[in-house]
Amino acid sequence: MSSPWWWVAFNALILSLLALDLGVFHKKGHAVGMREALTWSAVWVSLAVCFGMGIWWQLGREPALEFFAGYLVEEALSVDNLFVFILVFGYFKVPPAYQHRVLFWGILGALVMRGAMIATGALLLERFHWIIYVFGAFLVVTGIRMAFQDDSDIEPEANPILRLLRRYIPVTTHFHGDRFFVRQAPRPGDAVRYMATPLFVVLVLVETTDVVFALDSIPAIFGVTRDPFLVYSSNVFAILGLRSMYFVLAGVIGKFHLLRYGLSLVLAFVGVKMLLSELYPIPIGVALGTVAALLAGSVLLSLVIPPRAPAPAALADGDDVPATPSVRPPDGPPPA
Repeated sequence: MSSPWWWVAFNALILSLLALDLGVFHKKGHAVGMREALTWSAVWVSLAVCFGMGIWWQLGREPALEFFAGYLVEEALSVDNLFVFILVFGYFKVPPAYQHRVLFWGILGALVMRGAMIATGALLLERFHWIIYVFGAFLVVTGIRMAFQDDSDIEPEANPILRLLRRYIPVTTHFHGDRFFVRQAPRPGDAVRYMATPLFVVLVLVETTDVVFALDSIPAIFGVTRDPFLVYSSNVFAILGLRSMYFVLAGVIGKFHLLRYGLSLVLAFVGVKMLLSELYPIPIGVALGTVAALLAGSVLLSLVIPPRAPAPAALADGDDVPATPSVRPPDGPPPA
């Protein structure tokens, strides 16, 4: 799909939708309720389905199935981002009214960075075909690691980008509405200067987190389709729906405790598909059905199988009952 008109028309459509979103529907910051989040999720999914059907009408069944498979893979892997977003917003105690603004600008930056990463990946695959096997092996290893990692162990303060930011940019000690920068004196008697707010710190963490996750998801989509336009468009639609999906799933995502294993199996399956691409090309219809089955199965099993209860604390010698564990609330952001 090398015609530049597809790229021009698609990017014009996306920019128009973003301008309409921020300039009309979400001009004022507010806490997004479940009803609004569900409505916007339905809107973005419907737009993606209509776009895929348009590809089917114009280009045929195979490219359309590749788009839907890429969209499903990217949408599924984006759910893993939500775990980290929830941790970051909770760690910095971001008010619900400001979260949509952070996600909007974070996702806008993600579109630019992912576009560059997709262009780089497509160029590498075109010039060095053996890179497909590197991507495949990487996805298999990543899928195995995902099955055993725990997002609750993530410490936002350990992010090296955040440390670098704090070293060179002064940060205020509290939020200033939904603003990312304010002009004020760092200390009484100092000259007035621009300072970043904690909301900008959160935005930087959201951006860097997306880059890390893109290292998994972009190779995974190249395992489904080699067409750069289909890779890019499926990425864009999945990312655009991520904001509303966050507000839908933020309160219930903990119930899908087995979803991580479904995502890890998806990554491993796509990796194997890439490794076998020359020996036994897996049909795109089979790949799409397998990905959907793995994700649906992990969600259904999460609802049927209760999460494992934490092991009780061991009794010390001479103790009759285990000591009551101390509960410490999460720390807020350190002073600038």
